[in-house]
Amino acid sequence: MKKIAIIGAGISGLFFANLLEKDQSYSYKIFEKKNSLDLTDGYGIQMSANSIKILNKIGFQQMNASDVCFPKKVNFFDAKNLRKICDIDISQFNNQSNRYTTLKRSKLIEFFLQNIPSQKIFFNSDLINIKNQAKISLQFRNKESEEFDYIVAADGVFSKTKQILFKREGLPKYFNSIALRGKIRDFENSDISLYLGPKFHFVIYPINQNKEFNFISIIRKKLIEEEMSNRDLFKDNTFIKDLLNKISSKSKFNLDEKVEEIKCFPIFVSKKFQIPTLKNIFLTGDAFYSFPPSFAQGASQSIEAANDLFNDLENNSSNYYKKRILKTKQIDSRSTLNHFAFHLSNPLNIFFRDIFLRRLSKNKTFLENYLGKIYTN
Repeated sequence: MKKIAIIGAGISGLFFANLLEKDQSYSYKIFEKKNSLDLTDGYGIQMSANSIKILNKIGFQQMNASDVCFPKKVNFFDAKNLRKICDIDISQFNNQSNRYTTLKRSKLIEFFLQNIPSQKIFFNSDLINIKNQAKISLQFRNKESEEFDYIVAADGVFSKTKQILFKREGLPKYFNSIALRGKIRDFENSDISLYLGPKFHFVIYPINQNKEFNFISIIRKKLIEEEMSNRDLFKDNTFIKDLLNKISSKSKFNLDEKVEEIKCFPIFVSKKFQIPTLKNIFLTGDAFYSFPPSFAQGASQSIEAANDLFNDLENNSSNYYKKRILKTKQIDSRSTLNHFAFHLSNPLNIFFRDIFLRRLSKNKTFLENYLGKIYTN
């Protein structure tokens, strides 16, 4: 029986473990650097039909109905005056079993953990070295080491696996943007609301049937090296408040009174595609490639990538990286374009952008190419 090491207990790693549990052709262990998984974090994720179809293979359709929501539209607004620009019907890419879904990330993690024996997850496992011998030997900071036939690196955008393999080239780059996440009160729209402003945008969407809503904003912000290396900066209430005030000052939406439990994260993206020379090491999720978050495909692509990898191993194929690069390029180009279009500040550019949005939002050919090829793959 082949042994697999999964590095990282995030969405991609835990879903991959669920697939292995269904098959039992491999033995596996999950190594997580943290000392536990936070199941109290309330921020949300969006998942399109492409990932829901895959999740249903492991029983996702049996999730408690009150823990998920199925928005049907994305409503676009001008943040300055709250004028509605247009809307896109995302339900056209659904079918009865696979629908665009929003929920708390912690609820998805809980669902994954139900199917994984606790003795297969090893916390406080800080990977420090990888040695290619007869098999691949992993060495951890606690001085333990173990050999495996396959390594699946699902340890996020700052993947330690990637840094060991590629040194400084494995580090991501700062995207000159910061994400603010939180909960929002007194909001009624059951669809996704997207507010566009100069050098920022924010999104509000329901994350369950209990009238809880997720807030996430992306704001452009250049930082010097000293600021980026100061992790305490992103926990500083004054710094966070200043960012929120910058958005509020350019929007009629009263964020100060509505947003709660706000957290701040610098956004990092991958510099290029990197493929390990060893054929039995696989990068998945953000460890493979991290793109801007403006297309809401992070969770979906983590799930889709893990599924592609599992199928590759099952079929003794070697198409994983080829398929992933093709799909990731599609996501990355759309994410980058959205980020640019959402943050326009010149009034004339905004005027023409809004005209294009109104037209394209009702153009079936465009929507099928821009969204359908991603949502229904």
